[in-house]
Amino acid sequence: MYVRYIATGGMSFGSALAITISWSLHKSVFWAIIHGILSWLYVVYYVVAY
Repeated sequence: MYVRYIATGGMSFGSALAITISWSLHKSVFWAIIHGILSWLYVVYYVVAY
C-alpha cells in the first residue's frame, strides 16, 4: 500500500511539472496535455535541452 501511494504521488508531480513547463514555453493547451501524458520524459528532455 505504501509503495503504491509513493508511485502515484510521483506520477502526479511529474505530470504537473511537465504541464507547467510546457505551458510556460508554448502557451498551448494541446502541448500541455501531450507533455503531461509523457510527464517525466518531457521533464528530462527540458533539463537536457534547455
